[in-house]
Amino acid sequence: MSAPQDFAILWDGIPVEITYHQRRWNSDFDHIELRVPDGHILPVTETGYRSHFLLSGIAQEYGGVPAFVSAWLDHEAKSPEWQARKDAARQMSLF
Repeated sequence: MSAPQDFAILWDGIPVEITYHQRRWNSDFDHIELRVPDGHILPVTETGYRSHFLLSGIAQEYGGVPAFVSAWLDHEAKSPEWQARKDAARQMSLF
């Protein structure tokens, strides 16, 4: 088992910390953890934290972990649900 790798990206103006474990627990799966500062949201989490397992090697097919995470977030950001959440986060809610 290899040591975790840490990365940082800026996605849509949001700093995203990434921890990557290749072949987590000696399995056929890699593990990605995402963290964003308090008050920020991402299309894949409402809490600022996301744990995600994927088949080993998939991130490398995207050019590496940062590129995979950016592509994942870009894809999820196209959903109407994300657009509504993002717009709501920009406005102060009265209710």
